[in-house]
Amino acid sequence: MAEATTKDDIADIPLELAEPLFQPQSFADRKRIEEVFRTLRTDYPLNQAKVPGYDPHWIVTRMADLKEIARQDDIFLSAERSKTLISQAGEQLVLQYTGGDHNLFHTLVQMDAPEHRKYRAVTNPSVSLASVRDLRPVAEEIAAEFVDKLAAAQPTCDFTKTIAFHYPLKVILTILGVPEKDHAMMLRLTHWLFTYADPDMKRPGSDPTDPEEITRTWKIVIDEFEKYYRPFVAERQRCPMHDLGSVIANGEIDGGPLEETRLLHYLIIVSTAGHDTTAAATGTAMWILAERPDLLKELKADPSLIPGFVDETIRWATPVQVFVRTAAQDYDISGRTIRKGDRVYLSYLSANRDEETFADPDKFDAHRKPNRHVGFGFGAHTCLGIHLARMELIVFWETLLPRLESVELDGAPKMTESEFVCGPKSVPIRFSMT
Repeated sequence: MAEATTKDDIADIPLELAEPLFQPQSFADRKRIEEVFRTLRTDYPLNQAKVPGYDPHWIVTRMADLKEIARQDDIFLSAERSKTLISQAGEQLVLQYTGGDHNLFHTLVQMDAPEHRKYRAVTNPSVSLASVRDLRPVAEEIAAEFVDKLAAAQPTCDFTKTIAFHYPLKVILTILGVPEKDHAMMLRLTHWLFTYADPDMKRPGSDPTDPEEITRTWKIVIDEFEKYYRPFVAERQRCPMHDLGSVIANGEIDGGPLEETRLLHYLIIVSTAGHDTTAAATGTAMWILAERPDLLKELKADPSLIPGFVDETIRWATPVQVFVRTAAQDYDISGRTIRKGDRVYLSYLSANRDEETFADPDKFDAHRKPNRHVGFGFGAHTCLGIHLARMELIVFWETLLPRLESVELDGAPKMTESEFVCGPKSVPIRFSMT
């Protein structure tokens, strides 16, 4: 470990570089934000950003630093304060809503050990690699349905709005046990939650220029989800079914039932993060294929390349772009001293473009091996659904590619405006299928 340097001895990140990291609209321009992170990795790899309206944040841009921090959950906490970016005004509103709690949510994302380990264990067996293999027929049936839907839409469609938003949504909600009549509502609430600032996907009437808006919107969304899931839980407890919802509703911690709020929020995180990130990867993959006819030809000729294509898509997309941790003690890393109470901004997007980790990181390479990306996170907080997400992506492309003869862009794709979960919101394509 390098000799530590105090905060006063190092330069802060210039505001013109720091400010875009806190602005949702910056992430809709992927080339621009990647250039910002490229500059940070070179000139300010682990420095503080002091953006008006926010507490100072250490910006972690390199893979080695991110992994060192992410693996130490006892030092860099997830539950102490908001795990996502939040303004000072928004944080005060959270405290007002909760009566002093820094978190509106109490999901696995916002938990520390030992609580995190215990709650994760409730569903670990259901989403293990072996269990996910048993779920493959569910994904295959749903993939076939959506591939047929895509064929019926030819020669043109918006792939994201027609397929990418809906295929992973139906997979996870079917596994969870949510009736199909409620899927559209679940998608709407997910978009309000994760893309609160996007003009096309935000909650109607909300004002994303208001620094308190994300907090206000999240409170509305949480209330709606809780209202939906309370009778769902009661029914699954009264009459358990063979679905993941029943596993969660009847889960036990230390020999007793899950605390009610954490149980409800468990269902919320599964029914939102369980599809939104996979949707982003699905849309990104089609965008790439529409620009790379050579890659489409190669994948069709050799389907064994599909798993590598999926992994590179996840690295390329990095749907979850940032999480924030809070230091529980002073810690020396890469010549810096992070002080107790400091906020630490972990950029998974930047780490997945780290030149010290990946050869030619700005090239999409379906043959990349090894591909040690952090698209699913890292450490104890690695995505619970990692095996399920990989499986359903592989199944989708294994189902579609034999029938997809050609594809090209039929307009300019658009990314969502979100600093948290980000992916394509529009991928217009012209295509032909058998």
